[in-house]
Amino acid sequence: MEQRNPPIELRLLRYFVTVAEEMHFGRAAARLAMTQPPLSQAIRALEDALGVALFVRTKRTVELTPVGKDLLPEVRRLLASADALRPLAQSLARGEAGVLSLAFVSTADYGLLPALLRDFGARYPGVRLQLTEATSDVQIEELVAGRIDAGLVIPPLPPRYASALSYVAVAREPLVIAMSADAALELGQGAQEWADTPVDLHDLVAAPLVVFPRRLAPGLYDIIMGCYGAAGLTPRIGQEAIQMQTIVSLVSAGMGVALVPQSLRHLRRTGVVYRPLRVAGESGVSKMVVETGLVWRAAEVSPVLAGFIEIVRSRAESAGSV
Repeated sequence: MEQRNPPIELRLLRYFVTVAEEMHFGRAAARLAMTQPPLSQAIRALEDALGVALFVRTKRTVELTPVGKDLLPEVRRLLASADALRPLAQSLARGEAGVLSLAFVSTADYGLLPALLRDFGARYPGVRLQLTEATSDVQIEELVAGRIDAGLVIPPLPPRYASALSYVAVAREPLVIAMSADAALELGQGAQEWADTPVDLHDLVAAPLVVFPRRLAPGLYDIIMGCYGAAGLTPRIGQEAIQMQTIVSLVSAGMGVALVPQSLRHLRRTGVVYRPLRVAGESGVSKMVVETGLVWRAAEVSPVLAGFIEIVRSRAESAGSV
């Protein structure tokens, strides 16, 4: 069955632009390295396909019709877009263009994430990033459902997804204590935001602990509990919050103390100070470290994601975290 509205070939549109620029079929044919009769036939075919006249022809002149004049800039834009397809496709194949959907835990926002984004943006400025802050459990569900490309999470990963997901550790950093400036003064620590003198958890055991709920951040929760356990202590849970900003704000309000990754020192709140932890023994020291890593679907690595993974691996190697 004959097609009633056959697609218009880009070749015909290029012929139209050339004739419109030359206003002479002979010169246009010479530019196109063809003879005049086939060019005239092609323009007639284009006019028939569009159902409008594009040129007014006489024995001596060729002029654009009003429709032809209005259509010319639109055709030029269309051809420019078509010409851009090849370099765009090649950029996409090299991971130099496209979109990367990345989620991250709030703890990554104060050290790791900005560094990765700077490195990635410098190497792949043509890639558009879609960033979402989410807890590790939410990220895993979004990742498995295909709604994000990758996520910065705190391990461990759920065992049921072990075969479907790939993971690489990016950074490991010690936990520090966030406490109110008043509490620091009571310990003889001073009120400056950061000091290198460590604080023993025994000195703060009476203070309520502000912490992530375990159901949302089991990895971080267990690390924090491990710190208390290594000191032979059981913390008194005061408040729970799912955002690091909220946890630090609660500390600022005098609601308790919090154990947070060291990079959280960059989150400044009036009345909050950060101090290193003192935990005896190698086993205690090992419990003070929180790891952050990148997770993605093992079977779906786009060129854009591959570029980001390369950036992540380079930073992990330079930091000695893998």
